[in-house]
Amino acid sequence: MMKTLVTKHPLPLLLLLQLLQPLHFCQSYQGISNQDIDEYEEMREEFFGTGPPRPFTKKKFERFYIVEPGRPLYDSEYCRDVIMERNVHFRLKCVTEHYFVLSNFTEMQRICSSVFVPCKNGVRKCKRSRNIISGVYCNFTGGTTMPDCNYDTFERQGFVLVTCRWQNDIQSLIPDSINDIVTPSSE
Repeated sequence: MMKTLVTKHPLPLLLLLQLLQPLHFCQSYQGISNQDIDEYEEMREEFFGTGPPRPFTKKKFERFYIVEPGRPLYDSEYCRDVIMERNVHFRLKCVTEHYFVLSNFTEMQRICSSVFVPCKNGVRKCKRSRNIISGVYCNFTGGTTMPDCNYDTFERQGFVLVTCRWQNDIQSLIPDSINDIVTPSSE
């Protein structure tokens, strides 16, 4: 009798299965939804691909930056847990910093229509939210590759700085990344 490994997040499992599978065998995704297979194939192509990464989409932005209310943002393990759950990394290397916000995509997309402001590095290519938004700043503290990445968690409330990118298929600017959460007193 063969036991089946069940997981809440099938994408890392699919990646592991792909790495362990000899190259000449055919792919078999029994019991996994088409949506998870498509997401896995996209992640696999970005990880192993030699070309430029695929452009950011609404779905990716939501997965990488937007969190739901419920868990306290001040939880010291928040960043480590959510970064692992959302697979935030660059080719399995730990990211040095990351932001999560309690917001929705529509609100984040509205920021893209505001005026340019300086980003954290001083380059004037960010857009700033008009409203104060709650979020979390994750600062890398140790490890080198997933899953050994460790982070300090800092709850923040402030104006969100985002970079935006034109998306051809919807003919609109969409948020690409969060550059900073600026507290009103530090402006």
